Amino acid sequence: SPIMEELATFHDHAFMAMLLISSLVLYALLSTLTTKLTNTNTTDAQEMETIWTILPAIILILIALPSLRILYLTDEINNPSFTIKSIGHQWYWTYEYTDYGGLIFNSYMLPPLFLNPGDLRLLEVDNRVVLPIEAPVRMMITSQDVLHSWAIPTLGLKTDAVPGRLNQTVFTA
Repeated sequence: SPIMEELATFHDHAFMAMLLISSLVLYALLSTLTTKLTNTNTTDAQEMETIWTILPAIILILIALPSLRILYLTDEINNPSFTIKSIGHQWYWTYEYTDYGGLIFNSYMLPPLFLNPGDLRLLEVDNRVVLPIEAPVRMMITSQDVLHSWAIPTLGLKTDAVPGRLNQTVFTA
């Protein structure tokens, strides 16, 4: 999904900043430990203290701005094609296609005895949710009894299902 592409790009951006900072700190630490020369003028320099105070703030801003952009992109609600309500129960999920005459079905995990070779344990279900491609879908997510987590990792989605609260997410596959 486009959101997952943005998340992967942000991960690479933040990792590169972290790698550069770590390399600089490691170089400074090793050069301090291996050098016999000491210069007292550099440790008391006002300019040096100003630089190592302002530079981390600038780096944090450069990391925070793309993060905020992605945060607002994930909460953006475009005119969805249809809505699916997902209700988490103790051992299963209930899905309601509210726009299509109230189509309701339960999705139970398959027991290990019913798994075929290549199936993923604890992820295979008897009734799967069918989603359209290239159409915005709104998921309304709640829980009946305890906290649950509704997720599609390949789309970059993870939303908590909380009893008494209705969370929503919009995505395009």
